[in-house]
Amino acid sequence: MGSTHQKGFSSISSSVLAIFLLLLAILPQAVAIPTSLNYTKYRQVSSLRLARINKHLDKINKPPVLTIQSPDGDIIDCVHKRKQPALDHPLLKNHKIQRVPPEMPKAMRMVKTDSVRDNRNSSIKGISQMWHQKGQRCPKGTVPIRRSTVHDVLRAKSLYDFGKKQNKYMPAAAATHRRADAPDVVSGNGHEHAIAFTTRSEEVYGAKATINVWDPSIEVVNEFSLSQIWVLSGSFDGSDLNSIEAGWQVSPELYGDSRPRLFTYWTSDAYQATGCYNLLCSGFVQTNSKIAIGAAISPVSSIGGSQYDVTILIWKDPKLGNWWMGFGDSTLVGYWPTELFTHLADRATMVEWGGEVVNSRPNDEHTSTQMGSGHFAEDGFGKASYFRNLEVVDLDNSLSSVQDISTLAENTNCYNIKSSYNNEWGTHFYYGGSGRSPRCP
Repeated sequence: MGSTHQKGFSSISSSVLAIFLLLLAILPQAVAIPTSLNYTKYRQVSSLRLARINKHLDKINKPPVLTIQSPDGDIIDCVHKRKQPALDHPLLKNHKIQRVPPEMPKAMRMVKTDSVRDNRNSSIKGISQMWHQKGQRCPKGTVPIRRSTVHDVLRAKSLYDFGKKQNKYMPAAAATHRRADAPDVVSGNGHEHAIAFTTRSEEVYGAKATINVWDPSIEVVNEFSLSQIWVLSGSFDGSDLNSIEAGWQVSPELYGDSRPRLFTYWTSDAYQATGCYNLLCSGFVQTNSKIAIGAAISPVSSIGGSQYDVTILIWKDPKLGNWWMGFGDSTLVGYWPTELFTHLADRATMVEWGGEVVNSRPNDEHTSTQMGSGHFAEDGFGKASYFRNLEVVDLDNSLSSVQDISTLAENTNCYNIKSSYNNEWGTHFYYGGSGRSPRCP
């Protein structure tokens, strides 16, 4: 009896082996790439494509001085600051990393009143990044860079698209200057917004805001939800729009998970060929050894519980002209060299603050991807997400509260925004929404 089973098993094994060898013969150039968190399906990837991917990764993943394993699975490489990807940019061949700290914008004087301090502030707390949880930091003279993997590239449409926004993308308020029917134009390319923006074209040299951090749910892998600042200049109906962006985002396609992450973006040609997210291409020069762009933010806000937020400042150094990014109260993260830009080499003409989602209309319905907390603006503090203390930087490198802003939401049944002003939060707004629901079919 046992020998019969063994013969049968051997026969089956031989058949399986034969099929496997046949598949190898049919696909001699194929390499199987396993999934990571089910965001990359098992699929055949040609060895030629794999070689191209690895060549690209070797280019952007610089040799580390130290490697730190984050609790969330990220690998953070501590790279010598003079070896970072930024300096591979052809326009930065002769660039010397700015060593003298930029002149910080002069803070606006807060209006003192006899009113009771806003009790919302007592439940607001700061955040850190997940790779800090074990107390590890990168050594002085190095910068932390989130290592990119083969899986990260495979989740993108192509190697060319890895780390980039679709080149049909246009910031929401910018689109209103281009076409009168902006809501149709913007939502037509799959992006929906709830934003505030400066209303008149003027000289702007930076922008600041404190942004509430949440972990909105994302319906499908190629959608995202983000909250950010846009600093813009150039023509909104051509190919020369310059944009600098920073905030937090949840993007399963880009990161392989659903955690909110600190991110940056830049382009000098309306998202066509230049720029990228984070440090996934050359350009942004990092100077900070403690903040990793693209790393997860922790903890996050909860409905009715503690609220966590991050302060982001983008401004032009009045002496050297580089666009710097500040995080928190006074932490310098790095800068976008002025050489990268055309219009922003001079100044910005518009600023946007707010939320954005991709609506790919899965199953021919509106996506259920959430914006902000997933609650609408009218739900207020502790439920809806917020931007507070909206400010701009003027020619004299001074911060002032934004006075003249407009708000825009293409589809208020799905995502909306409500702005206000008080002495504690200055100009601020609540925004967000649930995506698909009875209210948003």
